[in-house]
Amino acid sequence: QVQLVESGGGLVQAGGSLRLSCAASGSIFSFNAMGWYRQAPGNQRELVASITRGGVTNYADSVKGRFTISRDNAKNTVYLQMNSLKPEDSAVYYCNAERFGIITHTYWGQGTQVTVSS
Repeated sequence: QVQLVESGGGLVQAGGSLRLSCAASGSIFSFNAMGWYRQAPGNQRELVASITRGGVTNYADSVKGRFTISRDNAKNTVYLQMNSLKPEDSAVYYCNAERFGIITHTYWGQGTQVTVSS
């Protein structure tokens, strides 16, 4: 049973920074890709950033240049460094992991709240 546990959310003023962490119960090297999604009230869940096993990253246009996703395979942890935060970044942030195969298995964390005040 794969478990993803997020931490690092909180309340921050606009222009501030936060670092989210996603700790996996097993080796993250077993996942083809991991990422961060977010969901604000009334909105659909959207991709924020992703990173492949090989380290290739992808970002939503709205966070490019401000957010950085990284992974530490030794610690089985994926990070999301968020700088220059804006009120519109406020949402619940979810960690995601995917394992490709005949059937793709997708795993989600429980989410962590990020609130950016203006």
